[in-house]
Amino acid sequence: MNVTEAMVSRRSVRGFLDTPLDRAVIEEVLEIASRAPSGGNLQPWRIVALTGAPLRHLTKRMSERLETGGEPDESLFPIYPAQVSSPYRDHRFRNAEQLYGAVGIPRQDKAARRAWFARNYQFFGAPVGLFCYVDQQMGSAQWSDLGMYLQSVMLLLQERGLGSCAQEAWSAYHRTVAEIVDPPPEWMLFCGLAVGYEDRDEPANNYRTERAPLGDFASFLGWDEN
Repeated sequence: MNVTEAMVSRRSVRGFLDTPLDRAVIEEVLEIASRAPSGGNLQPWRIVALTGAPLRHLTKRMSERLETGGEPDESLFPIYPAQVSSPYRDHRFRNAEQLYGAVGIPRQDKAARRAWFARNYQFFGAPVGLFCYVDQQMGSAQWSDLGMYLQSVMLLLQERGLGSCAQEAWSAYHRTVAEIVDPPPEWMLFCGLAVGYEDRDEPANNYRTERAPLGDFASFLGWDEN
């Protein structure tokens, strides 16, 4: 698989088989991905990988927390802007329509939507969960480095036949994650990443999000001079 094939075929997988993954594969992917661009070579990404008993403990703890109210922890950062204008808002709404349409949950069934969203906190059944942290001294430029690193991880996983789903939803429950992961106090949780073999029978995996056409977001200057 070349880079183009990995890029075009990658998507957010929201249903996984419980097939175990070899630690060596995860280590290889995380190490190769560290060649991702990093301003000043700060390499700000900090990764914790879970499987087996620690992962089961975390997902059980999250189920218990959500069953008893599940109010999120104090926010570490805004996942979305407070006010999102068009076309960004339109993209987000369309994505939700496609996802819940694929799993057969109508817009008015808020309880069912919340229950389905809670599957985030089971890593959608994935056998491996990654958490990406960043030192609190880092700024927005270093957060962009996290994105480039995580994209590299996801493309390398795709090359190896593995699906993934980046999940900023985990940052809302960073204290529960910390109970299991025990990160240094200066680390801030950015997101989780579910990793495993895609369950092709899962309805949520049977749609692809739309992307705006090139002309909507790119401009080209100078080519008309030739």
